[in-house]
Amino acid sequence: MSDAQPDHEVAAPEYDWDGYSFDTRQVHAGEYEDTVSGARVTPIAMTAGYRFDSFDDARGRFSGEGDGLIYSRQRNPSGSVAEKRIASLEGGTEAIVVASGQAAITAALLSLAQAGDHIVSTASIYSGTRILFARSFARFGVTVDYVWDESDDAEWDRVITPATKAIFSETIPNPKNDIVDIAQVSRVARRHGIPFVVDNTVASPFLIRPIEHGADVVVHSATKFLSGHGAALSGVIVDGGTFDWAGSDRTYPLIEHGVGGGPSFLDRFPTTAYARATREAVVNDIGPALSPFNSFLLHQGIETLSLRMERHLSNSLTIAAWLEQHPRVESVDYAGLPGNPAFALAQDLYGGRSGSVFSVTVKGGEAGARRFLDSLRVISRMTNIGDVRSMALHPATTTHISFSQELRDRLGISPGLIRLSIGIEDVNDLIADLDAALLA
Repeated sequence: MSDAQPDHEVAAPEYDWDGYSFDTRQVHAGEYEDTVSGARVTPIAMTAGYRFDSFDDARGRFSGEGDGLIYSRQRNPSGSVAEKRIASLEGGTEAIVVASGQAAITAALLSLAQAGDHIVSTASIYSGTRILFARSFARFGVTVDYVWDESDDAEWDRVITPATKAIFSETIPNPKNDIVDIAQVSRVARRHGIPFVVDNTVASPFLIRPIEHGADVVVHSATKFLSGHGAALSGVIVDGGTFDWAGSDRTYPLIEHGVGGGPSFLDRFPTTAYARATREAVVNDIGPALSPFNSFLLHQGIETLSLRMERHLSNSLTIAAWLEQHPRVESVDYAGLPGNPAFALAQDLYGGRSGSVFSVTVKGGEAGARRFLDSLRVISRMTNIGDVRSMALHPATTTHISFSQELRDRLGISPGLIRLSIGIEDVNDLIADLDAALLA
């Protein structure tokens, strides 16, 4: 290294990314300087614990008076990069990364509801979330009711009770692509003084930022579009910092009450009380920590989010329109197509590009679906969505197999319905694969 000094001032690297564009923040937000080697890519912090400076420093960190790291079950520097980056992109005050999308939904809602409490959800949500609610949440003593027409205020009013502690929804449900007017649902939540939790997995903050439309908390299965590579599981919870906890006539003990007579999270952290309570009193207790290596893979994936999403969306709109005209297709559920019931909403919210996860119903029922899936060569037969690779699945015999026939019918999961997650391959190659499978 040269000892020569420049004869001019050398600008320091930027680390405060507020005010920069989405594309710049997805690359840089949350990163910190490696003062040891000068590594440009943030190193992976492979450690379970952290040194305390002194006896008093340890006590201060555990009491909450200090903000230093304690143990990687609660927070890790590699995870913090992803947390700050996603909070920046979603417009939230703080984010918490966890081990999967299911862990994110569980922690997000168990911060708000406990045994004897109640949650209301829009009806069309990810099948795994419905199973989570019906199986594990029921065992915890938390009940869930569903609203089928989110535009009907009377239906909301019928199911919301004094025990209701959260409203849950998704921006773009899969597999039906039946997008939700989250601004309308947020008005219901505000009217009842209930926090609104939104799963933004399929849309990603590139397409929509639910906090800007009235959501209070955003969750992601970050395994999907945020990561993009399909190599590792991860989830994230984002605190919008918008809910008036003190002004609500419903009680939220984890947030509003202190431990051992001490000050509450709300008193200590007015704009991040929910995130702090979720991190310290749910994620830390239950333990769904995200490994440092998976944290690294997550924030690496986010760097290319906008580039990938442009191809996902372009491919999907082209393929959906092509499928709609195919003689061996009964219907296509893509809100960006004219004639879809949600077409106007898709134009308003997404410019007609309503994600890249949608369904196609082929002729021939289950037999037709079986022949179609078994004939695919480029598109992978697998579960997962949001990968750079295109994927196809038959919901009726996989993700929704445990549902009653009545519920599958009501959700529109027919025997010939195939879920597609369109990747970033060449669109002509994907169409050729779909065409060959349909002709089979």
